[in-house]
Amino acid sequence: MRKGWFGKLKGGLRKSRERLSSHLFPLLTHFPRLDEEFWEGLEEALIEADVGIRVTQELLDKLREGARAQEIRESAQLLPRLKEELVDILTTEKQSLFPEGKPGVFLVVGVNGTGKTTTIAKIAHRAKIEGKNVLLAAADTHRAAAIEQLEIWGKRMGVATIKHRRGSDPAAVVYDAIHSAQARDADVLLIDTAGRLHTCSHLMAELQKIKRVAMREAPEAEIKTLLVVDATTGQNGLSQARLFGEALEVDGVVLTKLDGTAKGGIVAAIQDELKIPVVLIGVGEKLADLQEFDARAFVEALLS
Repeated sequence: MRKGWFGKLKGGLRKSRERLSSHLFPLLTHFPRLDEEFWEGLEEALIEADVGIRVTQELLDKLREGARAQEIRESAQLLPRLKEELVDILTTEKQSLFPEGKPGVFLVVGVNGTGKTTTIAKIAHRAKIEGKNVLLAAADTHRAAAIEQLEIWGKRMGVATIKHRRGSDPAAVVYDAIHSAQARDADVLLIDTAGRLHTCSHLMAELQKIKRVAMREAPEAEIKTLLVVDATTGQNGLSQARLFGEALEVDGVVLTKLDGTAKGGIVAAIQDELKIPVVLIGVGEKLADLQEFDARAFVEALLS
């Protein structure tokens, strides 16, 4: 990972790091021995960082077992092992964001306010840098100014936007966008969808319809569903990911606004509990502030 991005990542995780450090590092000072008070304090530190109860328990079990096996007695010796166990939990099979040799169709979903449209612009920016031919689809036909917002981003980057009038059928927009992408020989089609509560069944059914249209009309493409989650929502983001995943078979999570939260541990909860990989993370407003998730860099930035 680029040195410049690591610095940005470290800065973006400042609040999460400070929250974790305020609990973790005093433990190493006040409880140099691995007694029960130390383990209780470590559990509290991980839960406070929103790592999640299940992941925290898994980490503690592995750390206790490792400490016994390696005869570790001092708490300071446990920090490197904590890093490695976190990296192990957060590491998933590495896959390229953009498929090689065939077009990619990305259905970008999530609740209101997570930053879907801006995220699409950032992904389009990444694709353009890699020399991809990109097309946008304005399938958020419900929200006022959503179509215009996406179109403005597209014009800034020299990317065309397929749109219908506000209130149109989102699936019809996707149908036209796919055929336009095929005619233009586009490598990447990014579909913006209306924000919706993960508990709203009729809107979730609308997403399912959009996905069926995409699969039917673009059988040659690799179709991915990306769920955008606002990191500041913490454990609520985990609930969103679970219910969207049940409805749509989410392929990856884009975690935004990590620079605005002390709950960066939600990455571990999403990947370990739901087995949905976090593929992209955002730590700022600029187009380059969305990057592919790297487990080791993330853990180093969080625990440095």
